[in-house]
Amino acid sequence: MKALSVLSEQVGRIRALDPYTLDLVGREALTVPENLATEYGEYQSGGWKTLSLYNDSGDPMDATIRDCEAKETTLLERMPATRELLRSFGLRYMWARIARLQPNSFLWEHKDYHELTDERQHHRLHIPLVTNRSCALVTGGARVHMAHGHLWWLMPTHAHGACNLTGPDRLHIIMDCYGDEAFEGLTADMGLDGVPVDLLPEPSKKELAEHLDLAVMLAGMGYHEAAEHSLLRLFYRYAMPDGTVYDLIVSTYQRLGDEERAEAWAAKKNVMLCLDPPPTRTEEQP
Repeated sequence: MKALSVLSEQVGRIRALDPYTLDLVGREALTVPENLATEYGEYQSGGWKTLSLYNDSGDPMDATIRDCEAKETTLLERMPATRELLRSFGLRYMWARIARLQPNSFLWEHKDYHELTDERQHHRLHIPLVTNRSCALVTGGARVHMAHGHLWWLMPTHAHGACNLTGPDRLHIIMDCYGDEAFEGLTADMGLDGVPVDLLPEPSKKELAEHLDLAVMLAGMGYHEAAEHSLLRLFYRYAMPDGTVYDLIVSTYQRLGDEERAEAWAAKKNVMLCLDPPPTRTEEQP
């Protein structure tokens, strides 16, 4: 099927992880303080928090991802099982994080890595430590549940989002690494065979019009966030061209004659989907 072929270029299950090791890592992660960093607030509905395990500063609260020669943070130094597992992959890390996604929380449709200026290949890996069936990654017009027990790959340069609908908290280790022989060897047998995938339906014009009318009504009553979230959540319900939900929000405010909010959301679409040109590299940049 063409849809699954396209999807396999965006996400894949790599291999099973040792259950005993994964249990130790999960126990360590559950002891992490809950006052995690809340970087990238504009990308989420709330409920997304992280602490860094690898970065260039060693500070776990330093959560803004960038190209670097990563080192272990002071948090990872206190997590021996996690440290051993991450070292065992032999990867060249750019960043690694513990990421918590609380119930009824969303990471809105977006693309990543646009801000990076390094010419090396970048890849993202996930280790689900605590999850539930209401947690899903949405990419390529499909919902994929990253199940516990495996290592997963994601190419975040494609439009994607994540949700945790009912809880409990979703807890993942997320590693950003550079493409090299170690990465190629680790992911050699990656695929989606046996992975439950829910292909999302395409919405009809009538359905989109009804959602737009509802958002206009809510925004017209002053419930701007409710209107915006009602449209942003459509990304998890329908397969649509990139940025459709942002276009719908722009249309909502245009219909209400609120050009300021319409322009703000048009600009946000550019940021979220990396439509603005990347930063210019200068000699002062590492």
